[in-house]
Amino acid sequence: MVMEFELQSLNLTSLKEPSIHTISQIQPHGVLLVLEEPELNILQVSSNTYDVFGITPENMLQKKLEDLLDPFQMEKIKAGLLQESLDMINPTKIWARVKGDEYIVFDGIFHRNADGFLILELELAFSQENIPFLSFYHLARASINKLEETGNLHDFCQILVQEVRKVTGFDRVMLYKFDDDGHGSVIAEEKLATMESYLGLHYPESDIPRPARKLFASNWIRIIPDTHAEPVEIFPAINPLSQRRPDLTNSILRSPYSCHIEYLHNMGVGASLTISLIKEGKLWGLIACHHQTPKYVSYEMRKACEFLGRVIFSELADREETEDYDYRMRLTYVQSALVEYMSQEENFIDGLVKHQPNLLDLTNAQGAAICFGGNYTLIGETPKEEDLNFLVQWLKNNVEEEVFYTDSLPRLYPDAQNFKNVASGLLAIPISKQNYVLWFRPEVIQTVNWGGDPNRAFEVNTSDGNTRLCPRKSFELWKETVRLTSLRWQAVEVKAALELRKAIVNIVLRQADELAQLAHDLELSNAELKKFAYVASHDLQEPLNQVANYVQLLEMRYEQLLDEDAKEFISFAVEGVSLMQTLIDDVLAYSKVDMQAIEFELTNVETALERALTNLRKRISETGAVITHDQLPTVMADGTQLMQLFQNLIGNAIKFRSDQAPEIHIGASRLEDEWLFSVRDNGIGIDPQFRDRIFVIFQRLHTRDEYPGTGMGLAICKKIIECHRGRIWVESKLGEGATFYFTIPVGGRDRERRNGRKAQNHIFGRR
Repeated sequence: MVMEFELQSLNLTSLKEPSIHTISQIQPHGVLLVLEEPELNILQVSSNTYDVFGITPENMLQKKLEDLLDPFQMEKIKAGLLQESLDMINPTKIWARVKGDEYIVFDGIFHRNADGFLILELELAFSQENIPFLSFYHLARASINKLEETGNLHDFCQILVQEVRKVTGFDRVMLYKFDDDGHGSVIAEEKLATMESYLGLHYPESDIPRPARKLFASNWIRIIPDTHAEPVEIFPAINPLSQRRPDLTNSILRSPYSCHIEYLHNMGVGASLTISLIKEGKLWGLIACHHQTPKYVSYEMRKACEFLGRVIFSELADREETEDYDYRMRLTYVQSALVEYMSQEENFIDGLVKHQPNLLDLTNAQGAAICFGGNYTLIGETPKEEDLNFLVQWLKNNVEEEVFYTDSLPRLYPDAQNFKNVASGLLAIPISKQNYVLWFRPEVIQTVNWGGDPNRAFEVNTSDGNTRLCPRKSFELWKETVRLTSLRWQAVEVKAALELRKAIVNIVLRQADELAQLAHDLELSNAELKKFAYVASHDLQEPLNQVANYVQLLEMRYEQLLDEDAKEFISFAVEGVSLMQTLIDDVLAYSKVDMQAIEFELTNVETALERALTNLRKRISETGAVITHDQLPTVMADGTQLMQLFQNLIGNAIKFRSDQAPEIHIGASRLEDEWLFSVRDNGIGIDPQFRDRIFVIFQRLHTRDEYPGTGMGLAICKKIIECHRGRIWVESKLGEGATFYFTIPVGGRDRERRNGRKAQNHIFGRR
């Protein structure tokens, strides 16, 4: 019975990622021995020893390696095993005694596995000498000469597969390149004219699963001479010392996984040779050689192919880098320009968006957003700020790397389908846990050619009572329309974003240090100024009192001698002293607003209002003012300062009244994170052009003859509200009264409750 792989009851991960390296079978074209050092006792052997040596596996376990080899060879081998790298003795020509006194020459390859055991693999040698270095050199030199004649990367790849096929004689040689998500594509091919072409086709990740890619990264070359050969068991299957199956990660004889063999059969492959291409420590791709019939390639020739692959691939990697050079240089210029702009601007964000080139040019993006300090700066085509809020929250919860990028954001973050037209692709760098720079690319609908349907890459077979994967049988062209994806982010673009992140972090840290020093200096300066204002105001009181007292004494004693002008002059002097004392009192009040170390506490706003009205009762009575108010809340504040705030605002409303009796209403309403209060009157109003000026210290819109006062009242109100982390403003027109608004943030507990509700709404999808 064959079932589709979508069956939910199966653990497909374990089937797709088997422990290939612990397969306790080898291919029959060689012999494997597991040895215990330093005596080189034989612990495990392949079960084909009788066919090769004329000794049964059971009898092999009673021997040492020296029982098979002559003493001269053993001395050389033991000396080689003491070397830091076993590559120095691989391959070793080994003359082994078989079936009496007869000797056969083997290519011997040593390696130590993860369990610390020495493994010797023997393959029949075609010659008694290794291929000399000059043969390797001429092999590579002839190929490189051809490569140097082309500057086109596509032609370069084609020459590579042509040269490998010429050396090996395989029916088909393909250059297979892995993509970031694990799937791969054939980018070059050389084959028999009668064979179907795979050039340009994509293959799903399951064709070469993760364990297989890991082994390809460990072994540069892999040979399967006969895909129909029966595997040979290792005896015993369990190592008697480690009590585990042998680790054959680096084995060249290790038997292929059954699913892979079936895959090759479905492709009509009788033999294969695979050369790994490693770039910067990662598996970049493979040179895959296929033959329709069994084909053995000697160890020396395989090593020659490996050498050729390494040398030519290094040229290929360099050529790939060269093709990116101009683009990399342009991005380097953009990056340098952005760093310079950021250094010149007071706000680094302006340096990223207000000049040319700008942030978009660094990654060839169509939109970008800078999330810093809870605010967004947008450039180009971007999602809405509301969508960005949830996206940044998702990044904070799911991404820990210094850079995150994807060409299919909706597949990772489903809400992104709502803005796929502008942000199917995302590249993000965190500046801190709360701040990000984001780049966006729109959806690009494209067609991908697959070698068979990737949605039916394998089947689950349970016909023999065991559950196993079976690869697909069809490799015919299958076209897929890909949606919800953008153009891919290139490695140079990701690297440029990372470099920009470093520059931004450095600039932000430097600006933070500068701001911290400036804040410290300002704090010291303000402390001195407040102290000066407070002391000076106190010190001015005494001489003013003396002036007032002596002037009044002068008037009393010499009243009969003073004419009318003298009495008027004395009156002016007394009024001046009184005004000066009022100014001093207001300066004292202004300097005290944030001078005191106030601990805010739960304060009933209505209580503060009643205290203010008590202080103003005489003026209210004289003018017939009518004062009403809404139900007022309890807030975190300083009660005395709130009282002073209401006293100043209501006092102004009474002072600047119209011909009618003053009508004043105090309102209160709850906003998202703050309380909004209003003081509305029916007075003479204010010209809108002066709505900011009236809050400046000592600023007046009327002469003292019209309306007495110092111009300090509203400045004190503004300072009180700022100390409460709120805002104050006025809305008014001449002759239509005025409404003063101010806000006070919601208390800590209320805010915590609200944030909790916001988090719940986000989790359950409510907006």
